[in-house]
Amino acid sequence: MNMTEKPVNQKAWWLVLPVLVCVAFSAILPLMTVVNYSVQDIISPERRVFVGTEWFAAVMRDEELHSALWRQLQFSLAVLAVEIPLGIALALSMPAQGWKSSAVLVLVALSLLIPWNVVGTIWQIYGRADIGLLGHTLQALGFDYSYTGSPTHAWVTVLIMDVWHWTPLVALLAFAGLRSIPDAYYQAARIDGASKFAVFRYIQLPKMRDVLMIAVLLRFMDSFMIYTEPFVLTGGGPGTATTFLSQYLTQKAVGQFDLGPAAAFSLIYFLIILLLCFVLYNWMQSLGAANKEYAHA
Repeated sequence: MNMTEKPVNQKAWWLVLPVLVCVAFSAILPLMTVVNYSVQDIISPERRVFVGTEWFAAVMRDEELHSALWRQLQFSLAVLAVEIPLGIALALSMPAQGWKSSAVLVLVALSLLIPWNVVGTIWQIYGRADIGLLGHTLQALGFDYSYTGSPTHAWVTVLIMDVWHWTPLVALLAFAGLRSIPDAYYQAARIDGASKFAVFRYIQLPKMRDVLMIAVLLRFMDSFMIYTEPFVLTGGGPGTATTFLSQYLTQKAVGQFDLGPAAAFSLIYFLIILLLCFVLYNWMQSLGAANKEYAHA
């Protein structure tokens, strides 16, 4: 042992203790409670019967769950297909520096400051044909628009609302990735006479890969758990057109008070999100590795 080596002070780990306590109370203990409920038939607060995996089997056979899962997958994939390219385009068009850059950043981030329930209320008013700008304009142009009467209109309205609310997050992440690229890359591209598309394809997009991966995962997870905005805007209707997984779970747990099946469903819901994020992450990693091999070749 080197006698001149200074001992390492491990007292800093005590600073992590409050975080561990908060995580235990906010995540681990509720998760254990849900696991406990998922294997019991709760007849009353005093009477509980152990049923094992019965609720999990019942949930997996639920046709309404399958429909809600399919609607959720369609919505989340549509969110990614629209918000990621739109956010990148918005980041590329933003000023790089100066007071204009600061002003645009503030304006772009405004929608992120609005609470979720307020977003739903804004679009609920905005889409009305009598007093809403969107609904009244579409009606005046001859479109029979009604987010309360047409399942297609309701679904598209929820999608546009989510795009309006969360595209700025993708734009800000992409903007941060663009600003981290050294000027030497752009100087070399100008010397080689590279076009704007070539600069984007071979410099900007590869350098933004990490932040775009974060943006994709964040938007996928958040869109897969969307609840407040469609609940306020459409209430899950018309019919079940905008009843996504989170609202279906809430109806089962709170509306029907089926705590056992709801707990089993919530665990399956959690595992679905983990699995899909794992698949999405590995797919994006494989794309990044393929692009690196192509660039070196």
